[in-house]
This record gives sequence, C-alpha cells and structure tokens, in this order.
Amino acid sequence: MTRGGRRAVLCAVAVLVLTGCGQPAAWSPYARAEQVPEELGADGTTIRVGDPDANTVVHLYEDPRCPVCRDFEVDGGGPVVSEAVLDKRVGVEYTFASFLDDRVGGSGSKKAVNALRAALEEDKFLEYHEVLHARQPEEAVDGYTDERLLEPADEVEGLRGPSFDTAVTSMKYRSFVAASEKAYERAGEEAEPKGPGTPTAFINAKRIPLDYSGILYDGGEFDRLLRDIAADPHGWESITF
Repeated sequence: MTRGGRRAVLCAVAVLVLTGCGQPAAWSPYARAEQVPEELGADGTTIRVGDPDANTVVHLYEDPRCPVCRDFEVDGGGPVVSEAVLDKRVGVEYTFASFLDDRVGGSGSKKAVNALRAALEEDKFLEYHEVLHARQPEEAVDGYTDERLLEPADEVEGLRGPSFDTAVTSMKYRSFVAASEKAYERAGEEAEPKGPGTPTAFINAKRIPLDYSGILYDGGEFDRLLRDIAADPHGWESITF
C-alpha cells in the first residue's frame, strides 16, 4: 500500500472508532502504523507484525524481488492485510526467500531481505515493507542496489540514520538472509523441495490451495476469506472458494 493508501486506511479506521451511535468501541484499532507491534520470532527467521492475540494469523512467504509478490502487496490482498492488521483483526508472519538471485542472477533479493531485517531493528518494518514493494525494480534488472534500498527509506519517517544505513550497505544481517531462505525451502511440500513458491499464504496454519491462489490478487475476495475464517477459525473445510 502506498503512503496515500495508508492514510486512507487510517481515515477509515478513525471513522469506525468515532461512529456507532455514540457508544465507545469495544476495542481500539492502532491509530497509526508506528503503534503496530513488530518482532523477530523465536525461530530467528519469522518476522511477526500485528496484535499477538489476533485470532487470525496470515503467514506469507515472499521474495522481495518477485514481481508477483509486488502484485499481491500493491494491487491484491496486501492492502487488505494491512488494513486488517491496523484493525487488530489479523496478525501477519513473514518468511523471506532470496532464491531469485540464484535463478535470475545478481544479489537484489538478498540485499532487500537484509534491508527489511534492518528496518525491523528500527521498528519500521511494516512501513518499509510497503514502500519497498511499491517501488520494486524489474526482476531481471537486479535493481535492489544499496541506493535503491536507501531511497525508499526516506519515505518512512525516522528510519534513515547511521544504524539503518550501515546495516544496509554492510549486509549486516546476511546470516538472517541465509537462514530465512532455508526456512522458506523447508516450508515446501514433498513436491516442492526448493520451497512453495512466492507469494504463498497460510492462514491459521492452513495453506491456501494452489488451485485457488488467484484469490491472493483479488482484494475483495481475499477480504471475504479473512472474514470467513475469523468467523470460524477452524472451519476451513466449509469455506467455498
């Protein structure tokens, strides 16, 4: 979601809080992205974002160089997930792959995953993750240079500084990048020894079937799926795609 889209989401959330026949809301959504909790999971590779008590958890597998991940994050279900996170309806977990560097050539995926980990260290992961996808270079160009990673950070208030900049240019989190790729590969099924493909989404530990992966790129349908699962977290078998 772009910065303008984020403002629209926040305005919509504010309306939800202020309406309701004058009655106080039963819960309070996050007023802005900076309030959303972000942490590195105990496994050392999973980045967790949102209310830790959310009943619905979306686990996304992404390669930041993948153009289809960009389609999801910018034009598909990604903005829906961001709104649901702000609304405290959904928590999100991310596992980042970097296999496209080996497949296409270059080091852009690894550099971008390192930069995302650096943004997490500054508690700015959610915002940086958005602007990075919004400004994704073409896959074949290997465009995630240091400069191309630092420029989007200027759009995230408070992110740029010696700590973040040095972490990006020095590949400070290269061990995280390697471990994250291994975690991605382990997530594949028997027929997917190199990983499940990106983007792949699990909701409450249940993978969206490959035959229905198109729902990831339809914001309205993805929103309906999240709401159906929230109404019955263990009712996957009854959901009609």
